[in-house]
Amino acid sequence: MAEQKKIKNLKSFSTTADRFEGANLLCPGCAHSIIVREVLNATNDDLVLSAATGCLEVSTAVYPYTSWDASWIHIGFENAATAVAGAEAMHKALKRKGRLLQPDRNPKFVAFGGDGASYDIGFQWISGAFERGHDMMYVTLDNEVYANTGGQSSGATPIGASTTTTPAGRVSYGQKRQKKDMLAIMAAHGSPYVAQVAPNKWKDMTKKIQKGFAAEGPVYINAMSACTTEWKFPMQDTIAVSDLATDSLMFPLYEIVNGTEYNITYRPKNIIPVRDYLAVQGRYKHLFKPENAHIIEKLQADVDAKWEYLQRREEARV
Repeated sequence: MAEQKKIKNLKSFSTTADRFEGANLLCPGCAHSIIVREVLNATNDDLVLSAATGCLEVSTAVYPYTSWDASWIHIGFENAATAVAGAEAMHKALKRKGRLLQPDRNPKFVAFGGDGASYDIGFQWISGAFERGHDMMYVTLDNEVYANTGGQSSGATPIGASTTTTPAGRVSYGQKRQKKDMLAIMAAHGSPYVAQVAPNKWKDMTKKIQKGFAAEGPVYINAMSACTTEWKFPMQDTIAVSDLATDSLMFPLYEIVNGTEYNITYRPKNIIPVRDYLAVQGRYKHLFKPENAHIIEKLQADVDAKWEYLQRREEARV
């Protein structure tokens, strides 16, 4: 059997057969399908996939149909990491015992989950898989809200966003908690590679996915997935909103190698104000009232501080 390529040339993407089919029930404009397609197309190796309950799972596996042209499993909301970690452990054990029918085939093991399933409900399962050192990748499709179950706030929801459980009104400006820093948390687990990606910067995303596949051990990818439904912007503006997210540094693109080496992978030529990003989303419209102006100022200050921190960490290794 010919040896499979570990890394796929980016030029071959347009001619490659998709392992994530275009036929699905995701909302028009949903970024999930863009991200998942790029992850699956980043390698020519076999894939073993799992998905947590969420928008991706319920919209791509409506019995008796499926959008997945690869081995795929769904068990529950919280345990996508456990499912794929179990498959990885089984493959490793069978290979050690010489019981694999095709021992030269080494699949990549990937779990997908939304921010609710990752930051909150499934966090302990992800943490356990990473502590055990499974050779797998976990991808969070971060739309900063429980989009599948009613638009509730999650651990990824930014300060000031209005959700169904943190609604903006006369006595509230929306979410009051800081967004959880999952990259730092997963890097602290000893992961060899963690990275933040966005679909508007697809080459950056693909290179990071390929780095993750090349690493040995548990890899974490946090992917910004703009949600036209809950962020409240026109469905045709997904990439434009994503551009605003990365150019305002509300969603900076960087990687952490072996827990300590920080690399910023995208530096906007013209950094735009955070308010320009907020202004195109209905979930933030209340922040433009005079009484809530201080929240925009806080968000800008937080973004500036995080950017300065990332630059210091990057410079510290030189």
